[in-house]
Amino acid sequence: MPAARIARKEFDVTNDRHALFAAHAYLPQGWRRDVLLEWNEGGVLTAVSPDTAAPAGVARARGPIAPGMPNLHSHAFQRAMAGLAEYRAQAADNFWSWRDLMYRFAARMTPEALQSIARWLYVEMLKAGYTSVCEFHYLHHAPNGRGYANVAELGQRVVEAASQAGIGMTMLPVLYQYSGFNQRDPRPDQRRFLNTPEALLDLLSTLRRAKPAHGALTYGVAPHSLRAVSEASLRALLDGLDADLPRAPVHIHIAEQTGEVDECVAATGARPVAWLLDRFDVDARWCLVHATHVDAKETAALAASGAVAGLCPTTEANLGDGVFPAHDYLGANGQMGIGSDSHIAVDWRSELRLLEYGQRLVRRQRNVLASDARAQVAERLFDAALAGGARASGRAVGALAVGHRADWLVFDQTHPSLDARSPDTWLAGVVFCEHGGSPIVEVHTGGRCVVRDGRHEDEDQAYAGYREAVARLLA
Repeated sequence: MPAARIARKEFDVTNDRHALFAAHAYLPQGWRRDVLLEWNEGGVLTAVSPDTAAPAGVARARGPIAPGMPNLHSHAFQRAMAGLAEYRAQAADNFWSWRDLMYRFAARMTPEALQSIARWLYVEMLKAGYTSVCEFHYLHHAPNGRGYANVAELGQRVVEAASQAGIGMTMLPVLYQYSGFNQRDPRPDQRRFLNTPEALLDLLSTLRRAKPAHGALTYGVAPHSLRAVSEASLRALLDGLDADLPRAPVHIHIAEQTGEVDECVAATGARPVAWLLDRFDVDARWCLVHATHVDAKETAALAASGAVAGLCPTTEANLGDGVFPAHDYLGANGQMGIGSDSHIAVDWRSELRLLEYGQRLVRRQRNVLASDARAQVAERLFDAALAGGARASGRAVGALAVGHRADWLVFDQTHPSLDARSPDTWLAGVVFCEHGGSPIVEVHTGGRCVVRDGRHEDEDQAYAGYREAVARLLA
């Protein structure tokens, strides 16, 4: 259990000028020395000045700073079941048998438990260096499938949890209608997820009225998958979204499992990514989550579209999904970001490490995702995940640059992964060295320190609520 709480006031390390001086900062051009950051009351960077003398009276960063990482795919409630499905459910244990277990767990979720679980998860994300999250939220109704008096009850709980923790959020209410291709009737254990496009848009509108967008919060939608929506309902959803929130993010699960690909081909005559790209204007507002099983033509077409491939390597490994063709995709200048998905792990460093290691195992080579232009594989992956995560978020995050959110991490330069090393190897140490303990000592969102000395400002209370929620769910 977490140790004694640190008083909230101890996290205030800035002054009225809203400025911070760092001896080293990771800017879009790479590591720069003597950088002065300045931001406004709204938590947006107004000046980023390298090679600057330290101004009098401005706080100094405790170590090198880098942009906070966007987490582009999250199902918050699943954090509470991490580790509970690591036994053989049946002779052929796979994603689909795991899904049955997850549905049974979801059926017991209460609004209070969901908020407590999400709040603790977001504390964990911040401690790990995720400073924003895209919440793919499909748990909408009461266990019997009926709507709550407030149709956005569960969505509001998740948004409030993000606010309590201090993490930025892109909330993505999910449209779920069918249990499979050809508009197959939904299963009884999917009744908490179900909406029509019109009902989902009404839920989104209700949620936006209750929790209006601001600098740390924005909205989009998520058609769950091609098997869970029809072509007509997807068009209706997008048309309704564009009438109110043009260019808002659109996320979708796609081609995660070979079984899904086979069913799509049988039902439509085309592979999932090819089908979607052929019928919809898939562009930079889209995030195709997983996209694990794409052929060479789909890989090239997805890269050319400008959409983001939402990769979740620890979840994909845990579920036995497969390995995304990252080498070819990045070679075609494809956009990618990372997410923790089912939260079997909550650590962007683990996601980037496993992404590279999966390619090494498949190709039997090292530093596979480096390139001639970017020889440092950790820097190439870090930059790609920042840029792709920001694009998928629909928010100005992922860079220490003017107009972006003042979100950053502070590394401990005395940590064994960085100590006595030159800046050009720091990210390699952070991502690929597994020395004990995290090298992240502080995390700031909107210019405010929310994690200090590796502890979140509200850690004890958030954990107590999480523990109580899990105990009730498993009773």
